[in-house]
Amino acid sequence: MTNNAETIKNIALAGHNGSGKTSLAEALLFRAGVTERLGKTEEGNTVCDFDPEEIKRKVSINTSIANFVTEGIKVNLIDTPGLFDFEGGMREGITAAGSVMITVSGKSGVKVGTKKAYKFAEKLGKSRVFIVTKLDDPNANFYNTLTELKTAFGPTVCPVVVPVIRDGSISSYINLIEMKAYKYNDKGEAVETDMPEGDIADKMDYRLDGLIQAISEAVAETDDELMEKFFEGTAFTQKELIDGIHKGVNAGKITPVIATSAESLAGIDMLLKEISLLLPSPLEVAKPVAEDKNGDPVEINCTVSDPLAAFVFRTTVDPFVGKMSYIKVYAGVLKSGDTVFDSTSGQNVKIGKLYNMVGKKQEEVDSANAGDIVVAVKTDISTSDTLCDPSRTVKFDAVQYPAPCYSMAVKAKAQGDESKISAGIAKLLEEDPTLKYEQDPSTTEQILSGLGDQHLEIAASKLKEKFGADVVLTVPKIPYKETIRKKVKVEGKHKKQSGGHGQYGHVWMEFEPTVGDELVFEERVFGGAVPKNYFPAVEKGIQESMKKGVLAGCPVVGLKAILVDGSYHPVDSSEMAFKTAASIAYKEGLKQADPVLLEPIGSLSVRVSDDKTGDVMGELNKRRGRMLGMNPAEEEGMTEILADVPVREMHDFATYLRQTTRGLGDFTFEFVRYEQLPANLVPEVIVSLSNDGE
Repeated sequence: MTNNAETIKNIALAGHNGSGKTSLAEALLFRAGVTERLGKTEEGNTVCDFDPEEIKRKVSINTSIANFVTEGIKVNLIDTPGLFDFEGGMREGITAAGSVMITVSGKSGVKVGTKKAYKFAEKLGKSRVFIVTKLDDPNANFYNTLTELKTAFGPTVCPVVVPVIRDGSISSYINLIEMKAYKYNDKGEAVETDMPEGDIADKMDYRLDGLIQAISEAVAETDDELMEKFFEGTAFTQKELIDGIHKGVNAGKITPVIATSAESLAGIDMLLKEISLLLPSPLEVAKPVAEDKNGDPVEINCTVSDPLAAFVFRTTVDPFVGKMSYIKVYAGVLKSGDTVFDSTSGQNVKIGKLYNMVGKKQEEVDSANAGDIVVAVKTDISTSDTLCDPSRTVKFDAVQYPAPCYSMAVKAKAQGDESKISAGIAKLLEEDPTLKYEQDPSTTEQILSGLGDQHLEIAASKLKEKFGADVVLTVPKIPYKETIRKKVKVEGKHKKQSGGHGQYGHVWMEFEPTVGDELVFEERVFGGAVPKNYFPAVEKGIQESMKKGVLAGCPVVGLKAILVDGSYHPVDSSEMAFKTAASIAYKEGLKQADPVLLEPIGSLSVRVSDDKTGDVMGELNKRRGRMLGMNPAEEEGMTEILADVPVREMHDFATYLRQTTRGLGDFTFEFVRYEQLPANLVPEVIVSLSNDGE
């Protein structure tokens, strides 16, 4: 069955890790009749957490899709990870969604993950709903959580389904739109009960009439006629409430709050109803803007009659199925077997088989209409590619991923596995654009970068389990360098006699500091003391010697070498002899030229909440950072700190920042230059480098 845009809802589940996203998805699928039993994350049998790593770790690390039908509406539910190390998955899901249901644990309340999900959804103009979960827990407190939501996100927060608290536990749930109360039996089935009067919680923070007034005010804000009716004191009809909230949600003026318990299924039936009534379809959301072939912006209408415009928002690589591309169709119809134009790669591609997904379960379909989400298998496309009809070339903006900020060196456990590792990591990079893999040109180490230690640990585990490549992750080496600080003149003589032709090379060299990484070589020889045909050999001898300095064996930079004198033997002299003589002069000269170690320095831009700036600046001082300034960040309540910091001090900064800011801070760090390593650190570095070389 192919659905039209008016009967589709694309909804991302996002929120802090452990706030109940996957459990909520499980409850919705069960209540919608898709599954016959409730899976549990801790038992590793949920629909959306099917990856072996997710089952092993009992946590979501991938974005997955499960579709179901409720009230005649096809819902594409996109379950996203809450761990900050897998924020890329959350961003993929929210990018493809029309609405975002943000789960908030009634036990732990508003967390950093709640704010991150809300801010990213708001940035992309997505409708937002708060689902307060885990209300079956005796320590949960819905009304405390509601107060936190209002404090954190302002007056748009509007309760729609709320619990009635009696003697410290939930006695029933009220649907404030219907103005009906329901109790739930052991099977999670709703039974209508009497509406309470007055207080609905033991603490008199919230009264029923106050909640009704709040929802009426929110609805009145969406329409001039409704505002007039509100001021006249006339109660809104149920249809006016539904239409007003629907309009307000789509405009971002209302953020409904719905109370649920995934474990007991309480409130899940009402959530399904509100999904069909309150959340916008692809026809109602803001029209996506793409770029045409001339680079001009063009709005894309969600209609099957327009040429195809679709976007690849996620890729997975299955060792058995092959590449699976998750595609949001914005306009036209995507058909299996069709050849379409990939405007990102500039290639025509043939679309493979298409599937609707319920976790890992696949249901083959022939096509997907505008507004729908579908998975194509074995199709040569990548994440953030735009697929379009050749008659209208358009291109959507790429998914906005966080930049990698934590790096480790990758080594094969077994010799000969290097090709397996390269092939496996190439597949991982297709799946996860927040990973980066490159060779450090200075240390020749292969460096894998991601969003945190758990991110890289799981990447290494996937390499082993999926692609049979076992690796060891180690702290990357720091690419120290050496240079000199004063000018010297030294002699280098190589003389060897062993019967027959001997070896003879003799040079006088001057070494002095200069600017730049490359060797600056000059010759100022007078009277033919060293024949010109040996000059290149002298230069080559110095160049090859510069690969190792005299302090710690690091590459040498900032060196000027001048050949000023020497002597030769008409029979025993050779290019090799002069090359060796130059090397002898180099080693002696650098020892006398006040050699120093240089360390790489990076430019740091770190964003933290205003209340954490002092902590972070103090930490950067401990890490030998040089403060360059502070600026207000674009986001309210955030500050950008600019500093230059040695690379050797930054390896675990991502971990420190996450712990200090609880995940709210982020940073970028780029190498800018080399500076002299402080003298007190030189012995330690020399020892560590000599140990590395053993």
